[in-house]
Amino acid sequence: MGLCGFGRLRRLERTLLLRPLAFVVDLVYPPGCAFCGVATGRHRGLCPKCWSALRFIERPYCEVLGVPFSHDLGPGILSAEAIANPPPFDRLRSAAYHDDAVRNLVHGLKYRDRTDLAPMMAVWMLRAADGTIERCDAILPVPLHRTRMFSRKFNQAAELARHMAQQSDKPFLPGTLLRIRRTRQQVGLGARAREDNVRGAFAVAKGHEGDVAGKRLVLVDDVYTTGATVAAAARALRKAGAADITVLTFARALSETI
Repeated sequence: MGLCGFGRLRRLERTLLLRPLAFVVDLVYPPGCAFCGVATGRHRGLCPKCWSALRFIERPYCEVLGVPFSHDLGPGILSAEAIANPPPFDRLRSAAYHDDAVRNLVHGLKYRDRTDLAPMMAVWMLRAADGTIERCDAILPVPLHRTRMFSRKFNQAAELARHMAQQSDKPFLPGTLLRIRRTRQQVGLGARAREDNVRGAFAVAKGHEGDVAGKRLVLVDDVYTTGATVAAAARALRKAGAADITVLTFARALSETI
């Protein structure tokens, strides 16, 4: 039996062992909408009202930057931005528009310690991955600096990446990419200031070069805004010899489709 098959068998065994406990948990804590709390049929789900408020990013979109088009322009079409300013990664995919409903989910995970949201969000990200997860060699998160990790206690990007790796039977590499320089919060900074803020902030950890060189990697973050952070991280991976880099985020800040 291969490693992937063994992993699936172990997860099935855990599911069967935990099923009686899950029944008790449902009695004590009835399933509710992960967003508003109204009663639902299962945990880690949304009620119809909250579900209808989500806007997922669907094709057609730019093959490189994932920017949605208002109508289908044919296969392989690129946006003007991708042509004028090619990114240091190969492609970007995001699950949903960063509007009010999605922003509340992101903030719940990031600022209110709602790590229970991560498995559900990871499912949607896998759906948006456009086949890149199946083709990749490993999944890794955009890292936090150790001082910010100490104050925040967990990295929301790592939570998403960890659950995606578990659900897809892909290697999870949380210690391969490091944030070697503490940076300011990106919130409130303009595009140029964001680029300056994260320039040279990432590096591949010593002894982990083999995780990157010649590999097809999926780099995970929670939100794509200007792209400065993931671009800086991708440059560090490319410098270490990554063969292919997909950036995958839960949310994407977009004003409108093209």
